[in-house]
Amino acid sequence: MQPITEPAPLDIGLSWCNRFSGLGSKFYTAVSPQPLPNPYWVAYSRSAAQELGLDDKWLSSPSGLQAFSGNHTLAGSLPLASVYSGHQFGAWAGQLGDGRACLLGEAKGAQAQQTLEIQLKGSGHTPYSRFGDGRAVLRSSIREFLASEAMHGLGIPTTRALCLVGSPLPVVRETVETAAVLTRTAPSFIRFGHFEHFAQGPDVAPLRQLADYVIDLFYPACRDQAQPYAALLAAVVERTATLLAHWQSVGFCHGVMNTDNMSMLGLTLDYGPFQFMDAYNPAHVCNHTDTLARYAFQQQPKVAYWNLFCLGQALMPLIGEQDAALAALEPYRPLFAAALLARYRSKLGLTDARPDDGLLIDDLLSLLAQDRVDYSIFWRRLCQFSVDAAGATAVRDLFLARDRFDAWAQRYAQRTQGGDPTQRQALMRRHNPRYVLRNHLGELAIRAALQMDFAPVHNLLLVLEKPFDEHPAFAHFADFAPDWAQHIEISCSS
Repeated sequence: MQPITEPAPLDIGLSWCNRFSGLGSKFYTAVSPQPLPNPYWVAYSRSAAQELGLDDKWLSSPSGLQAFSGNHTLAGSLPLASVYSGHQFGAWAGQLGDGRACLLGEAKGAQAQQTLEIQLKGSGHTPYSRFGDGRAVLRSSIREFLASEAMHGLGIPTTRALCLVGSPLPVVRETVETAAVLTRTAPSFIRFGHFEHFAQGPDVAPLRQLADYVIDLFYPACRDQAQPYAALLAAVVERTATLLAHWQSVGFCHGVMNTDNMSMLGLTLDYGPFQFMDAYNPAHVCNHTDTLARYAFQQQPKVAYWNLFCLGQALMPLIGEQDAALAALEPYRPLFAAALLARYRSKLGLTDARPDDGLLIDDLLSLLAQDRVDYSIFWRRLCQFSVDAAGATAVRDLFLARDRFDAWAQRYAQRTQGGDPTQRQALMRRHNPRYVLRNHLGELAIRAALQMDFAPVHNLLLVLEKPFDEHPAFAHFADFAPDWAQHIEISCSS
């Protein structure tokens, strides 16, 4: 009887550097992806493949399928699951970690000096799975695949989705579903929770090692500061403030802003119960399990600051002085406010700053909230706004309180008076997407995929990669959400 031998590692042409693994075994456990039976392609992103210098024809080949389903070891990779902790829904959750993710390693990208970590999500049990099976289901994996690439198309910092593989393997959640493996990429998947984990022990050395690693690779300018670790905190504060301004300006609800879901690089991380709002409602809660509305849309900027405060506490053994940590945190609110105001000015087509702009924007958001106006459709229609009746009608018809909108529209017309309307409209079209990943669009794509029809996923990806373009063949993706969409429930298992 011949012994069973593993196939030789597959060389896909990536140059690996695997710097995170060099931190040592305190930071991770070596694991191997568990085989996925009978895998099949669902989708892949050509642009994400280009970032790695991968040929998309190979990516869609049988070899690529085996590589990114976890069935074939990649030459040069060093698979591992990292350990971290965190606060979940405001409560300390203790040790967490990559419970269903396997970091294959870090590879050099197509651009000079660019490196990207490659991670399989849903590749099986790890030491940090707790009571879980380490698998992901097709439903939630489609949502994350599309959301990652949609956010990238919007210009919002995010992890990327390279490809998505399905399998008939049954996975038990609320019901029996089928498995999937999502391949994600990012410069780093390090979270606030990594620092919280190593701040718990008496030995400060691992915490310092991790902070030095992040500074040296991603924030080298902090090394030259008098207090490098306070400077690191300040740099993360700035990136997080910018990220939250992006989210709020497009109506994006993350849904589960736990500290273990916050990126040290200011990336949108871990797409679970997310949603792009249909009707504008500042109190909207997209996560069905968030019964206390902790992560409501209007709360997101405050929660981000709370999470940053937790990061500051974790870094205190290195910073030493409380005043230095507080000074690093203090700029968050003005940075966020300034970034959000700048984004709204662009959405309104304003090329200069005036003192009353904030009031003009606040009054508009109040109108949108009062009448529950569709957020994305309003902004896109506003791109065609003009003071004459014909130019205002398409926007005006979105409101019930049309007299209040008329009053605001007169103020807006006065604010834009004297400018070139063609240039203003062009600027607005670059900042107000025609397409976002609405819940019902994702749901329809999922329903089709469960019947092995992946065309809706591919069509959505095509549009969401360039959401500011018109895409006339898919104009229905920009329609109002149907009534049944408001009854879609998404939770942490989504």
